[in-house]
Order: sequence, then structure tokens, then C-alpha cells
Amino acid sequence: MSAPPKKRTIVDSGDGGLGLGIAAFIANGEDLGPIIRHSFESGKPEALMQNLRSIVKKKEVEIEELCRLHYEDFIVAVDELRGVLVDAEELKSMLSGENSHLQEASTALLFKLDELLEIYSVKKNVGEAITTLKICVKVFSLCMTCNNYIAEAKFHPALKTLDLIQKGYLNSIPLKLLKKVVARQIPLIKLHIEKKVCSEFNDWLVHIRRMAKQIGQVSISQASLARQKDEEMRARQREAEGHSHAGPDEHLYSLNLENKEEESALDFDVTPVYRAHHMHICLGIGEKFRDYYYKNRLMQLNLDMQISISQPFLESHQPYLSQVAGFFIVEERVLRTADGLLSESQVETTWETAIAKITSILEEQFSRMRTASHFLLIKDYVTLLGTAVNKYGYQITQLIEVLEKSRDKYHQLLLLECRKQIDDILTNDSYEQMVIKKEYEYNMNVTAFHLEHDDAIPDFPYVAPFSSSVPEVCRIVRSFIEDSVSYLSYGGLMNIYDVVKVYLDRLLIEVLNDSLLNMIYARSLAMSQMMQLAGNISVLDQACDMYLLHSAHLCGIPKRVAERSHSGLTARAVLKASQNAVYNSLINLANFKVDEFMVLLENVNWITEEAPDDANDYMNEVLIYLETLVSTAQSILPLEALYKVVSGAISHISDSIMTTLLNDGVKRFTVNAVLGLDIDLKMLEAFADEKFDSTGLSDLGKETTFRDCLVEIRQLVNLLLSSQPENFMNPVIRQRNYGSLDHKKVAIVCDKYKDSADSLFGSLSNRNVKQNARKKSMDVLKRRLKDFS
Repeated sequence: MSAPPKKRTIVDSGDGGLGLGIAAFIANGEDLGPIIRHSFESGKPEALMQNLRSIVKKKEVEIEELCRLHYEDFIVAVDELRGVLVDAEELKSMLSGENSHLQEASTALLFKLDELLEIYSVKKNVGEAITTLKICVKVFSLCMTCNNYIAEAKFHPALKTLDLIQKGYLNSIPLKLLKKVVARQIPLIKLHIEKKVCSEFNDWLVHIRRMAKQIGQVSISQASLARQKDEEMRARQREAEGHSHAGPDEHLYSLNLENKEEESALDFDVTPVYRAHHMHICLGIGEKFRDYYYKNRLMQLNLDMQISISQPFLESHQPYLSQVAGFFIVEERVLRTADGLLSESQVETTWETAIAKITSILEEQFSRMRTASHFLLIKDYVTLLGTAVNKYGYQITQLIEVLEKSRDKYHQLLLLECRKQIDDILTNDSYEQMVIKKEYEYNMNVTAFHLEHDDAIPDFPYVAPFSSSVPEVCRIVRSFIEDSVSYLSYGGLMNIYDVVKVYLDRLLIEVLNDSLLNMIYARSLAMSQMMQLAGNISVLDQACDMYLLHSAHLCGIPKRVAERSHSGLTARAVLKASQNAVYNSLINLANFKVDEFMVLLENVNWITEEAPDDANDYMNEVLIYLETLVSTAQSILPLEALYKVVSGAISHISDSIMTTLLNDGVKRFTVNAVLGLDIDLKMLEAFADEKFDSTGLSDLGKETTFRDCLVEIRQLVNLLLSSQPENFMNPVIRQRNYGSLDHKKVAIVCDKYKDSADSLFGSLSNRNVKQNARKKSMDVLKRRLKDFS
């Protein structure tokens, strides 16, 4: 029987909460360290120790209670364990015996097994050695192959071999020393290859920079040749269109088979670039090489963009622009063929930078230009540069814009040069009709400028209606047109004809017309020279049509289209005005010369007692001069100008006689003096009628003849010689016979008029009735004129 369990009293500590907490921690298997540490840190370890002792006592009670309940089971289990120990001892004896027997039986076999294992170990070592040797032999073979490739500068297969060693064999090399050596040499070999290809590329950079100028020159020469062929073809086409309107000639167009030959002339080697780029890609540093290439080429471009300060731009512009063109032709080839070495944006950015620099230089150099031919030379080369690079896809808008901006500056220089040339020509001209003795001279000075409407060759010597300055001026104008067209061609303008006309107008108005006016107003020319100048202006005015046709021809406009155009040159009207100015100068010169002869009027005896039989001396001199004037003007001036000059001179003679009678220099005059004036006028009227008919002016239907220019003085003389001068006061008769007379002038003249000269016996002289009647009528007229005034 089991004894009843003995109860033990559990003593609780004073701190019940702490004990319960520690019990819970122990029941849950948690760490008591924080609680213990806290107790010691708080200085109360006694409470903790008391709680722990309480917990130990509780556990001891629980263990005793458990043993009390199961002690019988424990006894049974111990008995069974003793029986198992006996059986184990027996089994141990049996196993020991069997083990001894087995060891005796397997000793020989173990010796054999050891021998077999040793043999297997040897075999394994031999196999590993063979494998190792094979790997090493293969690696050595690959290394030797790589060395041979490098020695032969076959870097691509060398890199392939290195890649094979590195990826296929390096990690499997069993010998650590060999593996270490190979691993150390691979990057060194790659670095060596990189340096070699970079060295070749650097040599190419130096070589291509030297070649760039030649490449650019060849390309620009090709552009020039293409332009020349294009101009020749257009010239043939214009010539064909000028001869026939049926359509273009089929022979004008042909297939150009020379482009391939021209392209081959631009061949240059970029293999080092391809090779270096490919090698760097294989080395895994392709981006590094792309950056290296771009930076080095930019540095080369910056050097190329620097203009020489020791050489004039006129001399250095061609190699300078050729170098730039060659640079970008190379870049285009690299962009197109180097498999991503350059990007389009990089090339475009580089080109934009370069073109901005070029335009800046051109603007500065153009602003310093003082010679139009130098200006045009540079402009032509710039347009050829644009044509050459535009063929490779580069935009040239900025180049065209800077040329357009400089257009006025160029033409201003051209106008200044033409002004100097024209001034020299006009100043040095003798203003005598040009005598041409040979046919080639005629073709060169007349036919070339269409100065004669008749195409037939005249007899020689041929006297031209102009002086030598006319064909020389025409040459200058034609040269100006050609230079203007040359500048405006191959620019941004589609229709340059209208622009050429504007500058042609400026030349004719601002330069030629101004120079002509300076000659007119300088008063340094004699009458015949002034006449020739007037004739020259007339010819130059007619030449304006030739200027327009020549401009249209150079601008590619068919002749029939240019002839149909209604927009002419403003200069024609200006030259017409200058013609009128020179005509007025001629009239003034003629009047000035007439005044020299009219001074002889002072020698006329105004109170002569005898009627003259001949004209006065002054009239003879005047008629001689007028004869010379008409003959000279008739050979030089057109009929309209001849009419103006001669009619002006005759009118001036009439005015001079009238002014002499009105002036205080003539106190009085007699009828005999009037009879002398009548003889003078009759001679002058006869001359006027004869010249008006002989010169062909009568055929022009002029309302006023040369005789009509004398109407005032004629009517005055008729009035003074009239038997009834008082009829002047009759409005009808005055309108019919004396319409050109002013009553004030008549009053002054009549007041000086006496029938005969006063003399000692004048009152005793016999007078007929007619004279007395005329005297009375004159007295009546005088009184009535005084009353009228």
C-alpha cells in the first residue's frame, strides 16, 4: 500500500507580486536575467532571493508528490532494466567472438584492398596529370598563337585568342603559378594592343589633317567644274531658245559619266579609324574610344578654324576654307561607314559651331574689304565651299545669309570703283566723234553694244555719232552687270534679274548720271564738246535696252521674255533729264557766244542820216557763228536737240536786239537805224528759213519755226516802219500784226524813235507828206501809249 502523501506548508514571501512574476517566467521557460539585473540595480536582491527560495520549496514539494504517486512504477522499471543488462552482456560476448573470427578471415582481403586502393590512387593521379598537361599545353599553344598575332599586328585574332584563354581555360588551369602568370599578362597584352591601335590612330589623325586641305580642294574643284558645266549647258540652252521657240534641243542634255571618276579622286583611307574603333569595342572600351576620337577631332577643328594673322585673308581664305571642307568631308565618311563611332547630333553640332565661326570671320573680313574684285573672289570660293559640303548633307543657310547681308557692301565697292573709272574716262575724253578704221574696232566698239540699229558693216573709215567714252562706259556697265550677276548667282535668291536691275539703276543714276552732270556743270567743255556730250548721253540712253538684255541673258531669262517685260530702268528717265540739262547748257553756251557778237550792237550808229545798204557788222558775225553752230550740231545732235539749241540762239538774238533798244545805252534812234535792223532781220530770217528746211526740221511738223523765234523784234521793226503806227492801239490790228509786242516795251522804244536825225538844218529840210503823216501817226501812238500807261 502506498502511504498518503505528506503535505508541506508553503511559506509565501511578503512580496507576492514579484514571486508570481518569477514563477510565470520560469513556467514559460523565459530568461530571468533582466529581472535579476533589475533587482540588483534597484538594490533589493534580498526580495529576489526570498522569492527564489519560495519557488524552490514549491518545486521540491511537487517532486515529492510526484514520486509518492508513481514509486511502484519506478520499482518495476528498475527490475526490467536489470534483466536487460544481463541480456546485453551475453550479446556483447557473442559479438566479440564473431568479431575475432571475422578479423581473422578478412586480414588477407584487407591487404589486397589496400593494394587496389593504391593502384586506383596512382591511376587517378596519372589521369589528373595528363588532363593538367593537356590544359597547360593548350594554354601555352594559345599564348604562342596570341604572341604571333601581336607580332604580325593581327590584333583582332589576338584579342579573340585572349578571350578564348580568359573565358575557356583561365579558370581551369590547375597550376596556380601558371594561372597567376596568364591572368597577369592578359590585361597587359590588351593594354599593349590598345596602345598600338591608338598609336596607329594618332598617326592617322596627323595624316588626315595634312590631307584635309587637299580633300577640300579636290571637292571644291569638282564643285567648280560642275558649276562651269552647268553654266555652259545653260548658255547652250539659252542660245538654242534664242534661235528657235520650237523647244529645247535634245543634244543639250547628256548623261554625266564623270561623277564616278570625280568621286574616286576624293578617296582617302580611314581604315585605321575602323580598326581602332573595332579593337576598342572588342576590348570593351568602345565608348572611351568614341570620346577620344570626338575630342581629338574637335581639337583639330579648333586649330583649323584659326586664321593666319601673318597673311592677308585674300591669300589665306582658299586653304583655310579647303581645310574646313576637307575636315567635314572626312567626318561625313566616318559617320556613314564607321558603325556608330560618330552620331549625327555630334556632327551637326560640330558643323554648326564651325559655320558660326566661319560666318563671323567672313562678316569681319567683308567689313574690311576695300576692293570689289577681292570681295567677289572670296564670295565665289565661299559659294563653292557651300556647294561642296552641301553635297554631303551639311546645311549652308548661314553661309548664304552672310553673303546676302554683304550684298550691299559689295555693290557699294563696285559702284565706287565704277565711279572712279567713269570719272577718269569722262575727264580724259576729247569729246570728238570717234573715227573707226577697222572692222574689228567696229565690232568691238559698236556692234558689241548694239549702238547702231543697222547690223550691216559700214564703209571705213566710219565716223561714229559718239566719242570714245561711250564704248568705254558701256564696257564698264557691262562689267558691272557681270560682276553683279556673279555675286548674286548661286546664293539664296531665286530670281536675281530684278535685283540686278536695281543695282544697274543705281550705277546709271548714282554714278554715270552724276558724272555726266558734273561734266555738264563744270563748264570746262567747249560748245562742240558739249554737243558731243549731249550726243553721247542720247546714245547711252539707247544702250539701256542692251544693258537689260545683257542682264536677262546672264540671269538665264530668254530674250523674248525680257523683251516682253514692261518694267524698264528708272535711269532712262534720269538720263532724259540730264539730256535736257545738257541741252540747256548748250543753249547757255550758244547764248554766251552770241552775246560776244551782240556787243557789236554798241558800234551801230543809231542816229544815222543815211539809209544803210548792207547789214550791220554784228549780224555778219552772228550768221557766221550760227552757220558753224548748225553744221556742228547737225552732225552730232538729234534733230530735237538741234531745234532746241538753234531756236534758243535765235530767240536770244531777238531778245538781245530788243534789250539793246530798251536799255539806256540807246538814247534815241532814227528810221535809218530801223531800216538797218530790218536788213539784219531779213538776213537772219532767210538763214532761219533755209536751215529749218535743210536740216529736216520742217518734216517734224514743229509749230514754231526758227523764223517764229524772231517774231517780237520783227513786229517791232514792222511797227516802226509802218505808215500808220497808231494802228497798234487798234485791238484787232494789234492782235493780228503785233500780237507778240508788249505795250510797255513799245512805249519805251517809240519814245526814243525819231523819223530823222537832228541836225543844224534839220528843221529846214524838205519832208514829204508820207513822212509827215507817219510822224503824226507815231506822235499819236506815243500819246495814246502814255495815256494807256
